[in-house]
Amino acid sequence: MKYRVLIQQDEDGKFVAEVPALPGCISQGASRAEALNNAHEAVEAYLESLRSHGDPVPPPIDEEVIEVNV
Repeated sequence: MKYRVLIQQDEDGKFVAEVPALPGCISQGASRAEALNNAHEAVEAYLESLRSHGDPVPPPIDEEVIEVNV
């Protein structure tokens, strides 16, 4: 499954990764790559927790990305 991950740099310079389809699934890292890797691990743990509790796994979010010239 594929999940969208939003990565933003916070005021302390850390990169925060959030997975909108999985409420509360947030991770961080010192770099974008580290935040993305940590988010991958967080998603796996989140989904495993849902499965072990018999809860439904949310479907991934479909999206399109557009580019706008400003």
